[in-house]
Amino acid sequence: MGLTINTNIMALNAQHRLAITSLEQAKTLEKLSSGLRINRAADDAAGLAVSEKLRSQIRGTNQAMRNAQDGISMIQTAEGALEEVHSMLQRMRELAVQAANDTYSNEDRKAIDNELQALKTEINAISTRTKFNGKSLLTGALSTQLDSTSQVRSGFVVNATSNTSVTAVDVSGAKAGKTYTFTSTATGLQLSDGTVTQEIADAQLAVAANGSLVLDYNQLGVKITISSVAGETAANVKAGLATRTVVTATGSSSANFQIGAGAGGVPTGDAIQVAFAKVDTSATGLNLDSALSQFSTAVNGGTFTSADAQQLINALDSAITTVNDRRGTLGAAQNRLEHTVNSLSVAVENLSASESRIRDTDVAQETSNMVRAQILTQAGTAVLAQANQVPQSALALLRG
Repeated sequence: MGLTINTNIMALNAQHRLAITSLEQAKTLEKLSSGLRINRAADDAAGLAVSEKLRSQIRGTNQAMRNAQDGISMIQTAEGALEEVHSMLQRMRELAVQAANDTYSNEDRKAIDNELQALKTEINAISTRTKFNGKSLLTGALSTQLDSTSQVRSGFVVNATSNTSVTAVDVSGAKAGKTYTFTSTATGLQLSDGTVTQEIADAQLAVAANGSLVLDYNQLGVKITISSVAGETAANVKAGLATRTVVTATGSSSANFQIGAGAGGVPTGDAIQVAFAKVDTSATGLNLDSALSQFSTAVNGGTFTSADAQQLINALDSAITTVNDRRGTLGAAQNRLEHTVNSLSVAVENLSASESRIRDTDVAQETSNMVRAQILTQAGTAVLAQANQVPQSALALLRG
């Protein structure tokens, strides 16, 4: 290699290598100071894309976990109110049994009626004031309602001869704005919304004399109670309901809890629906108004008989059963949400570990890289200084 002055190849080479080492050192310091292996797309384009997807899922799952915990709090608020309603219904039943005994005078029964009416007022008050974040929980606002066009509703006659009729239709867990149609089959009675079909077998369709039958189409969220005085055969139940429809209103639906990070709704698993059914003494709630009114009229009119008390006892038994069912539904939903929280917590842990392996800095490795870059920088600086001295050799030739 010749000796040149204008172009110092050795110095240029040393400068080039020093620049590369300085850039590596800067990147290493950036990774150590930020704690991230990927600070920009150029660091690892594929890794950045994957880690951003994981971050989206992690943040969504964390929010879903908070959603589920809020849902648990909401359910506990409603269930706590129902517990008090349950206590009042038990007291009302106790009073009805007491009133049936002829050791009490009509004045005594008036005192009993006063307490019954006060308890009724409080049940209705609890229904109105039980709220969570401004949402009423026990007024039916967060449960699907039966539409006025529904053919099958309370009072629908299944068989007039045997005095068999529908006494209650519960669609609180059904989808809003749906039409469900009954179909009689060779093996039972089907109910379908056009997408999901569920059948109850013949063996479960007969009604005993002075008894009742609950047709629970739980996959569709529809529950129908049929009562009969003389008793009813499965064939007549099927014939009475075949081709009839249950229609839900469009303006109401159960509460939706988003418990997954995805966009899929019910029933994909990213969301669940929980019905907060109406709990007051009206016909669409616990259906106590009529029996309580008849009891009060009989007592205050002086026409009271034990039959009035017996009717109230039966109505209260039905109301207690209704509250049992609704508390059970809420309890099952709460248990599910508690397991959901546990599952989401595990998912966040594993997703975070995966994202960390892609995005986070390996401090031990980067520290070694930093030390290496520092040594090379120092060496490169020294070499560049030496290379810059080489052209000085040309002066020796000029001196000669």
